[in-house]
Amino acid sequence: MQLINQRIINRSIKVLRCLPFNLLFYKAANLSGIDAENVLKEIEKYTKKNMQCLKETTSIETTFRSLIKIGILRREVDGQGLTSKVRLTPLGRQIIQIIKTQPTYTPNLVQYIRDWFYRRWILR
Repeated sequence: MQLINQRIINRSIKVLRCLPFNLLFYKAANLSGIDAENVLKEIEKYTKKNMQCLKETTSIETTFRSLIKIGILRREVDGQGLTSKVRLTPLGRQIIQIIKTQPTYTPNLVQYIRDWFYRRWILR
């Protein structure tokens, strides 16, 4: 059942490559919810090398919101409503499986700028 359009998958892969989180972050978000404070405590574990943009929880939350708008993450829900933790969506799990099978790829400067523009202006 192919309900997810290939354009959505391609767009999600492009955005994920430009974001600072590595596969360990997405595995942790898949297994159990993870919040911005835990990411900040273990910043070296959950981010790619040479990514210094996540220095406080607000910048991590902004990145979470971008991933939520794209459809990769969702907020975890408990008995009293939404929590500060995020988890992978079914689309997110599918994208992570695709990225695992592809060779390592580092975006160039133009792709980072295009991604920033997309997240900053298009997703608002």
